Amino acid sequence: MAQKPLILAVETSGRRGSVAIATGRRLLAETAFSGPMRHSSEVFPAVSGLLNRFSRKPDEIEHIYISVGPGSFTGLRIAVSMAKIMHLASTVKIVKVDTFDVIASNIGDYMGQEKSRVEKIAVVLDAKRGQFYIAAYRYTGDSQRKAGDKNWRKIFPDSLMTASQFLDKFADKTKPIWLLGEGLVYYADKFRAEGIHFLNESCWTPRAEKVHMLGWKMACNGQFADPVTLQPKYIRKPEAEEKCKFRT
Repeated sequence: MAQKPLILAVETSGRRGSVAIATGRRLLAETAFSGPMRHSSEVFPAVSGLLNRFSRKPDEIEHIYISVGPGSFTGLRIAVSMAKIMHLASTVKIVKVDTFDVIASNIGDYMGQEKSRVEKIAVVLDAKRGQFYIAAYRYTGDSQRKAGDKNWRKIFPDSLMTASQFLDKFADKTKPIWLLGEGLVYYADKFRAEGIHFLNESCWTPRAEKVHMLGWKMACNGQFADPVTLQPKYIRKPEAEEKCKFRT
């Protein structure tokens, strides 16, 4: 691996996408799309704008890091297709980053700002039909509470569940849990209970900056994805596929 490869990071799993470019661990810039669900129309112009800003060309990109899901079915397919095309065109190396981890990493910014003793968090994403994609993490770092993903360990695997099922499992005023994630944008009230707290809305959205941060660490460990078998992480099949299944 080159010492400082030119990296493209793509986040299209959430409502409002973004892209970023970096050289090695150094983030150069990030661009967010102009509004919700503008992924297909703005991802390529956004990438071109960043490359032009730093006088770089598309064929100079050596790595692409993508947020692989769960999330928007259309957005995930855009990122995966983009990564595969870039690999076929110029053997760009791919790193796939778990979207739950991307959102959970926003806690590092919160910890730096608030100095709050948050010990446990859960990421909540809207899965439609009254269900949510959820994963939970526990803080395992030192007493100085340094921000960083290595200080957080996933303690509840990526799951599909209702808000009431989540509350039955996690609502405990003696062991509070803090929530973040775009599933709260319209449904926060469903999760209100004793022992349930909400992080600031600025922490709820996945960002390309965090895709790069996590992806670079994976790349340094040689954790590159196989472009042939690369697929979005859906947890549940897209609705269109499920409808087809019931018709057969």
